[in-house]
Amino acid sequence: MKVLVVGGAGYIGSHCVRQLRDAGHNPVVLDNLVFGHRQAVASDIPFYDFDLGDYDRVAQILKHEKIEIVMHFAAFAYVGESVTDPRKYYKNNLVATLRLLEAMLDNGVKKFVFSSTCATYGEPDTLPMLESLPQAPINPYGQTKLDVENCLKAFSQAYGLSFAAFRYFNAAGAAQDGSIGEDHNPETHLIPLVFDAATGRRENIKIFGTDYSTPDGTCLRDYVHVDDLSRAHIAVFDKLKQPSLGLFYNLGTGRPYSVREIINAVQEVTGLNVPFVEVDRRAGDPPALFADSTKAQKELGWQIQYTNIQSIIASAWKWHKSNPNGFSDS
Repeated sequence: MKVLVVGGAGYIGSHCVRQLRDAGHNPVVLDNLVFGHRQAVASDIPFYDFDLGDYDRVAQILKHEKIEIVMHFAAFAYVGESVTDPRKYYKNNLVATLRLLEAMLDNGVKKFVFSSTCATYGEPDTLPMLESLPQAPINPYGQTKLDVENCLKAFSQAYGLSFAAFRYFNAAGAAQDGSIGEDHNPETHLIPLVFDAATGRRENIKIFGTDYSTPDGTCLRDYVHVDDLSRAHIAVFDKLKQPSLGLFYNLGTGRPYSVREIINAVQEVTGLNVPFVEVDRRAGDPPALFADSTKAQKELGWQIQYTNIQSIIASAWKWHKSNPNGFSDS
């Protein structure tokens, strides 16, 4: 299929572009490079550098490239910033996405794969987390993702749009060959921050809270490899042939790891010592978040290939060791 990957130069999007090509599809990338990296996308893949909210130019791409399906990864995703500057998040994550959907519908493209988030659930009462849980976001980032999900449901009923929304847990890891990986500025994800502490690029890693009701007192999170995420997005394509279909899937391993376990695993994989300090809890950090992904496994035949944290960290370390400054080294 001819696939437009919006945000295809970002962390998850660029890995999905590779998986698409490996699966025999023809990706086309749209990315304004605010957070994406041109080096993350092969030079022979059609690449358009502008904003997803530019209706006229998006419509032109859809027609010129004969796009059959759109995958949407482009979003601002810093939770703290969404609280202090919500206008930025509603404008980009919601309003620009509506313009993208308008361009699609006006040009007869009615298959859509959306990168959502477990943040739409807020703080869950039960674990592991099922798709049927109530959705009550506690920050504007999660709210904008839920708002798009609700738009998709309405558009599906009214206009025949078929869509799948994937609610991620903690994306991690890098391409197995070490050629692309995680490069955020600022970096907020735990594993690359622990690498920075291990290699002396930062003084230490902070453990926020050691008195949670978890086995070792630190927060538990579900880490899923970025290539495993990508494979799920592609596995849903056949289902989207049915008009007016709306699908929702959690994507995680179901096996959470604590902050201490991540630090220990990084030390094991890298052979380096990780300096850390214990500090007070952060507001809004639930003790544990992890997925039940049974639905995706049963309906899509999705199989997790990276089943333990050591294998995820090893793939990420291969990238970070060779590219300590990210894509500026490539």
